Amino acid sequence: MNPDAPEIGYILKGYLRTSETFITSEISLLEDAGLKLHIFSLKKLEGQQRHGVADRISAAVTYLPPVTPSEQTGLLRWIWQNLPGFVASHRRLLRLRPRAWFSVLAEALHLSWRYRSRAFIREFLQAGFIAQQVIESGRIRHLHAHFCHTSTTVAMFASRLCSVPFSFTAHAKDIYREDMNPGDLLAVKLQRARFVVTCTGANQQYLAGLNRTKTPVYKIYHGLDLTLFSPSERRTESEARTPLILAVGRLVEKKGFSFLVEACRMLKDRGHQFQCRIIGSADSESERISRMIAELHLANEVTLHGAVTQEELRGIYQQADIFALPCQVLENGDRDGIPNVLVEAMAMKLPVISTDISGIPELIADRRTGLLVPQKDAAALARAIEELLLNPALRRALGEQARATVVQRFDARQNVLQLKRLFDNQKWNTDETDEADQNRSSCFDQSHPSHPRSISDSGSNGICAHQGFDC
Repeated sequence: MNPDAPEIGYILKGYLRTSETFITSEISLLEDAGLKLHIFSLKKLEGQQRHGVADRISAAVTYLPPVTPSEQTGLLRWIWQNLPGFVASHRRLLRLRPRAWFSVLAEALHLSWRYRSRAFIREFLQAGFIAQQVIESGRIRHLHAHFCHTSTTVAMFASRLCSVPFSFTAHAKDIYREDMNPGDLLAVKLQRARFVVTCTGANQQYLAGLNRTKTPVYKIYHGLDLTLFSPSERRTESEARTPLILAVGRLVEKKGFSFLVEACRMLKDRGHQFQCRIIGSADSESERISRMIAELHLANEVTLHGAVTQEELRGIYQQADIFALPCQVLENGDRDGIPNVLVEAMAMKLPVISTDISGIPELIADRRTGLLVPQKDAAALARAIEELLLNPALRRALGEQARATVVQRFDARQNVLQLKRLFDNQKWNTDETDEADQNRSSCFDQSHPSHPRSISDSGSNGICAHQGFDC
C-alpha cells in the first residue's frame, strides 16, 4: 500500500465493538482492496470480545478524549470538565479556519436550542478534534461515518470545519428512532452528504423518501466471510440426540427473545424434547428473560450465555439444528435491518426462522430459504419450530438453499468492492470539492422534492439499482 496514498477517515462511535463485526470486517476488506483508512473512535470501549478479523486491520486508530454524559450536570460545569481535552485542537482550528469554526459553532448552538439537547455541543467539540487531525495529516480526503446519528453528526460538522466531504452508512434504529435524528436532521444529513449507504432495500426506500437533493442512496448488503462461516459435515441425525435451537443477539427488546421463551414453553407442553440456547451480551432485557425462564419452569430447556467471538460462534452454529430470531419493531421505531447472525446461520446451512419485518424478507424467502412468521406471535413461532423439529428433510432442504442464497448475495469480499468503488469515485482534491459542498451546507427549512430513479437515469438521486445490491 502506498504510504502517501489519500486516506479515508472512518468515524465510529466506538471501536472495537463486539456486536459490530460487520464494520470490523468492512474495514479489513477495504484495506485488502487497497484503501488506506484512519479510524476515529469517539469513545474507547471496555470489556469487548475481540474477533480474529480485528488482528488483520492495520489502520491507525485515534481515540478521542473521553467526555462525561452531557445531560447529568449543568452545561457550564460540563464544559468546564470536558473542554480541556479539546481546547488545543479548537484553538488551532479557529486560527486556521475562523469563518468555518464560527459557522459550525453557531449551527451546533442552534441545534442545541432547537432540540433542547446538549449533545450537539459535545459533537461540535469532537468534530473540531477530528477536523484538526484531518488538516494536520494532509492525507485524509474523505470522511465516512457508520450509523446516521451521533457519528454522522460529528462527520457533518467536521466536514464543514475542514472542507473534506463526508458520507455515511445508515443501519437500523439510527434511521427510524426520531430521538436520534430529531426534526428534519436526517434529511439535512442526506442533503449534505456526498453519498449514503444502507444495508437493506427497506431502509433505502425510507431514506429516499427523506431525500431533498440529488444525494444518491446505495443499498449494499453486509457481507460475510464465507471461508470462516463454511459448514463442515453436519452430524448424522439421531433420535437419541436432543435437538438444539439456537438464538444469537444482544438481550434487547427488538430481538424478540421473550416470544422465543414463550414458544419454548408451548413446545414443552406438547411433549417435545429440545434445548434452546440464547447467546448474547447482557442488556436491557436480561433480567426479564431470566425471570421468564424461571417463571415458565424452563431452566432445563432454555439457557443464556454471554457474547462470544465469531470463531467461537462458528463452532456453536455447527452444533445447532434450528436457528430462531423473532425480531420485532418497537413503538419508538427501533428495529433490526437484516441481522448479521441470520446471514451467519444460513451460511452454516442452518434452517432459520425469523419474522417478516424490515429487511428480513430480503434475506429469507418463506419456505424456500427459511421460515417467516408474524412478529410478536409466540404461537406462530412455536408452530414453525415444531414443524422443523418433526421434519429433518425440510431442515436439510432449507439449510442448503440458505447457504446458496448467502453465497450468491452476501459474500463480503464481493459486496465491499461496491463500497470501494464509491470511495474511488470521489474527487480527492479538496479545493475542487469546496464549491460543490457549499450548497450542501445550507440550512434546515429548504425543501427540494425529488423522485428516486434508477442510477441508469443520468443525475438521479435516491435509489440506485444493481443486481444483488444497489449501487
